[in-house]
Amino acid sequence: MEIISENTSTPKRIKYHGKGIEFALIYFKNIILTFITLGLYYPWAKVEMLNYHYQTSELDDARFQFHGTGTEVFKGFVKVYILFIILYSFFLYSAQTEIGWLQITGALLFYAFMLLLLPLALHGMMRYRSSRSSWKGIHFKYLGNRGELFWICLRGFLLTIFTLGIYGAWFQVDLRKYILSHLRFGNLSFNFKGQGKTLLWIHIKFILLIYITLGIYSFWYYKNLWKFYSENTTVTQDEKEVPLKFNMGAGDVFELVVVNFFIILFTLGLGTPWVIVRTFT
Repeated sequence: MEIISENTSTPKRIKYHGKGIEFALIYFKNIILTFITLGLYYPWAKVEMLNYHYQTSELDDARFQFHGTGTEVFKGFVKVYILFIILYSFFLYSAQTEIGWLQITGALLFYAFMLLLLPLALHGMMRYRSSRSSWKGIHFKYLGNRGELFWICLRGFLLTIFTLGIYGAWFQVDLRKYILSHLRFGNLSFNFKGQGKTLLWIHIKFILLIYITLGIYSFWYYKNLWKFYSENTTVTQDEKEVPLKFNMGAGDVFELVVVNFFIILFTLGLGTPWVIVRTFT
């Protein structure tokens, strides 16, 4: 993806300098430790991998930095983990009883928690990760409101269900618009100008053409989807919009997806770190 500035004719690209062998050592170490600790090491694993990806990403000759710690992530993780275990245990217990009201209560509490989890987790993640992300010493900021995001998610879930999935395209666009419009970086502000009907049409074309083309259209689908999200994202500085340009073609998507598939297939999954690095590159 390129960032085209009005102040210069030279596009600025985000360059990724990660190496497969370096990331593989981090990746497999974290899988082993997460498995041994029954998942409790996951926050530290997540932070270490984020650190690597940030420090190997460069824009305008400067690397990004992630300042979070595993302990910080663990504190939020363990709260959700404990609450999930309690509610899930109550759900299983109530389901095994023959008391009707208890079964209904257990189910309602569990599914209400799952419904609440997305907006709460999304808000918390954006607030935390943006505050711990920097470039050239400048930190990102997320100014969204938890309550506002919750109502966007609740309305989106309900309308998507009632419209048999059709509203899902507008729901995705609303979420992206809200999050980006509340994201700041120094004197830069962000927005999203995509429309739900455009995203819906991208999905409809995929459904109509995927079987006719025996799956071949999927590469154009992903290209159109990534282009939609990238080129409808705007960055504003001093009241001037800086456009983003997506420069991958369907052939590039084909090469990325197919080669990644065969790497994972022929290495029995051991090539996953190299696939991740290839995707970022």
